[in-house]
Amino acid sequence: LGQLGQIARAAAAEAERLGLALASAKTAREADEVAVADLQQRLDQAQVEPESGDLHDLRSELADVARESRQREVDARLALRTGEERVAAVGIRAEQLERAAKSERQARVAAVERRERRARELVVAQAVLIASKVALSRIEASVADASHARLEVERITKDRDASLVVVRGRIRELSAELDLLKDSVHRDEVARAEQRMRIEQVQDKVLEDFGIDSAVLIAEYGPDQPVPPSPVAPGDEIPADAPEPVPYPYVRAEQVKRLKEAEKGLALLGRVNPLALEEFTAMEERHTFLSEQLDDLRRSRDDLMDIVKEVDGRVEQVFTEAYRDIEREFTGVFARLFPGGEGRLILTDPSDMLNTGVDVEARPPGKKVKRLSLLSGGERSLTAVAFLVALFKARPSPFYVLDEVEAALDDVNLGRLIDIIEELRSSSQLIVITHQKRTMEIADALYGVSMRGDGVTQVIGQRLREAATA
Repeated sequence: LGQLGQIARAAAAEAERLGLALASAKTAREADEVAVADLQQRLDQAQVEPESGDLHDLRSELADVARESRQREVDARLALRTGEERVAAVGIRAEQLERAAKSERQARVAAVERRERRARELVVAQAVLIASKVALSRIEASVADASHARLEVERITKDRDASLVVVRGRIRELSAELDLLKDSVHRDEVARAEQRMRIEQVQDKVLEDFGIDSAVLIAEYGPDQPVPPSPVAPGDEIPADAPEPVPYPYVRAEQVKRLKEAEKGLALLGRVNPLALEEFTAMEERHTFLSEQLDDLRRSRDDLMDIVKEVDGRVEQVFTEAYRDIEREFTGVFARLFPGGEGRLILTDPSDMLNTGVDVEARPPGKKVKRLSLLSGGERSLTAVAFLVALFKARPSPFYVLDEVEAALDDVNLGRLIDIIEELRSSSQLIVITHQKRTMEIADALYGVSMRGDGVTQVIGQRLREAATA
């Protein structure tokens, strides 16, 4: 604000100074106009009363006065223009300072409002802090009470858990005893049921086999009756001086042992099968039939093994001959496609001609590598073509189909391949799919596929040999 006042005062002083300068300029102009008018009047009189010397002096004086008047007018206008520009600049600066002062006043008002708002917020925060302290003290008291209650509950829970563990242990013990008692009762019931069933089975069997009632059987062979001696087994010899066997008292353990031995011997004998003889006859016939079939299969197997040996020998012979022919042709074709190079076919297992594999060794001129994987794409392609051509020459076919075999070849190798194709066409027909013009030039007929304006494809054919002849 102080700076704005200073600028305003300076602007007022400058305006006052410019006003004084303007008034002085006007006064000087008026004086010049009076002088000019006087000189003009004198000039007019001099012209009426001509005196050459005075007239010339008046004109010179009039010109000087006019020139000085114009100069003072120009200076006054320049001073006025400069003053106006300075007043305008001072006004613009005053407006800028006034806007800055207005912004500063607004900022001061906003700062006062912020201080008042912060003061109000501080009062509210202090009130909240006091309330929070009161609430915190109450919460701490509640937490302490809850902690005491929790400890008491934990103590009671531990006591109850200990009691519950004891009770559960007792329950498990009683449950185990109850299960043992139930198992014992169940086993006793099962044993009694088995005994009853066994007694019923024995009674039924005795009644069925011997026609003797159980009461009569017990009366004659009960435990109170002596046990008759065991009969002599067939084939056993009895000494002449041996005493006569007599019955002996019933001892349950010995009789149970004798019963188990008798049951075991009966089980070894098995059940009597009245159809055993017929089944034996049928099985014997079946055995005879299967034996004849087995002999027939063995003879057939021997015949098949002889055929397999013959076929293996023939396959080995044919493969050996084919390998030798193809290996010979491959060496020659490779030398033609790679002048100065060396290529050959090698058997992986010469001792087993039926299962052996064939490896290709190729060494183009100027290279020491022999593995196909280390050759360039064109060299690998040309090596494959050499193998195919060797196969074609060793085992000719009526026609061959080649699909862009020369796509990766340069002009020199393409020319060598075309020479070999010319040799093959003398004995076979070749169908070559190609984009090479040189390959098309040696063809007898060309077939292509073109698309018409309506989008439909059309096959076009042209026989070159006939066209050339015509």
